[in-house]
Amino acid sequence: MSQDRHPTGAPWRNFYGRFKGKTLRPSQETYLDEDLAKLSPGAVDWDVNPERQEIDLPSLFGDREIWLEIGFGGGEHMVHQAAQNPQVGIIGCEPFINGVAMLLGKIRAAETQNVAVYPGDVRNMFDVLPEASVSRAFLLYPDPWPKARHHRRRFVTQEHLEPLAKVLKKGAIFRVATDIPDYVRQTLEEVPRAGFEWLAEGPADWRNPWGDWISTRYEQKALREGRVPHYLTFRRV
Repeated sequence: MSQDRHPTGAPWRNFYGRFKGKTLRPSQETYLDEDLAKLSPGAVDWDVNPERQEIDLPSLFGDREIWLEIGFGGGEHMVHQAAQNPQVGIIGCEPFINGVAMLLGKIRAAETQNVAVYPGDVRNMFDVLPEASVSRAFLLYPDPWPKARHHRRRFVTQEHLEPLAKVLKKGAIFRVATDIPDYVRQTLEEVPRAGFEWLAEGPADWRNPWGDWISTRYEQKALREGRVPHYLTFRRV
């Protein structure tokens, strides 16, 4: 067997399983037990869909426009967008199970009906999303992988951006937020290479949040620690 393949046939990837941090509260365990399966976008994992058949988006969201959030953290932004845009279906991918549990609690509280949740690596989702099916994507405060030898693990590499570009429609919007200057540099270098144009008119646009933005815990942490958030908007061309 190839050394770059998992025994199931899946490619080895940089997310090592579904991470868990602090002990989950009983309420969060309940959300996972009762809600996650109902909000699943279908057969995404390799062990249940080794043929990588496309998921049926109309069965999830009807004729709604599809948005995608890559690593939703605690889910603040995702639930805000879902509540503000009920005409849109939003898929969120997050391998950190504590964040998934937090999101599920927020979905219950907000009573949003237009979300799907995949608790795993977004690249598994790229495998099964139809080509040119997504109208907007968000990458908000991704893991910075600060050591130079780990920069290849950042999302803003061609390994990740090319499959993202494939599932985005022509003219789709891709938003990136980060407080790491070197991540800004790499984003501006790599994203245009994958078939995107940067929409900023000048440097001031880097520091202006979008009109429908909600501050997340990661942005608040950056501000407390004296780091400057940057907001980059790209269009699929």
